Amino acid sequence: MPHLRSAIFVSDRTGITAEALGNTLLTQFDTIEFKRETIPFVDTVEKAQEVAEMIRQRTADDHQKPVVFTSIVNAEVRQALRVDHALVIDFFEAFIGELEAELHQKATLSVGKAHGMMNESQYDHRIEAVNYSLNHDDGVKLKDLHEADVILVGVSRSGKTPTCLYLALQYGIKAANYPLTPEDLGSPTLPKMLLPFRQKIFGLTIDPARLHHIRSERRPDSKYASIENCRSEVNEAESMFRHHAIPFISTTHKSIEEIASTIMHKATLTRRF
Repeated sequence: MPHLRSAIFVSDRTGITAEALGNTLLTQFDTIEFKRETIPFVDTVEKAQEVAEMIRQRTADDHQKPVVFTSIVNAEVRQALRVDHALVIDFFEAFIGELEAELHQKATLSVGKAHGMMNESQYDHRIEAVNYSLNHDDGVKLKDLHEADVILVGVSRSGKTPTCLYLALQYGIKAANYPLTPEDLGSPTLPKMLLPFRQKIFGLTIDPARLHHIRSERRPDSKYASIENCRSEVNEAESMFRHHAIPFISTTHKSIEEIASTIMHKATLTRRF
């Protein structure tokens, strides 16, 4: 049985960077269960000292050293987190020096550049992309599809909505989605309203057994969720994609991050910020 170990992510801003890098490293230790905690906005020496004391107490409670990941710009604040009763992995200290040497330039050491609002136009574009994806979810609004960077098409519950929102938030992509209904699946022809935008369409498919499980949680014992219906819908959707030479991927064993990254690459989309 995996044993429990504290993993603490400390940042002077949101903690997203420390979490992303730290969790990537922790995934390589699958016999250990980590008790994760994020402490954001540690941007003064006083706050860092409070966190250091909390880490000391955690060590005493756990009877073992916590693993602490930090992404803090200010050197004095980082120094206040140096404790000998924890393994502290400092991402800024590890990489900034080498980058400065290679680029022959001192880092600005400005807080908040990764996940703040340093560039308002880029931030506004991201919000605009999110609003677009929300307004064009499940084929609700079709009149502005010419503005879409990509249109995700697939059967119900194949992962279209979360992928659209992730594309908007992470890449600033205007992503619409259209759910293929039983009426759309009678023939390999694309729904009429999608025909003018065939070059923007990217298909999502899914293993019928997985689709059956997902749909059964939403509508148990329904025709919608039956394994026979799931098989039929998936087969007809894939036939449609092949008939129109529409690129598509299976979402069965992929995370939202992997799905979005694959779409960005295969559809040759460009990050907007």
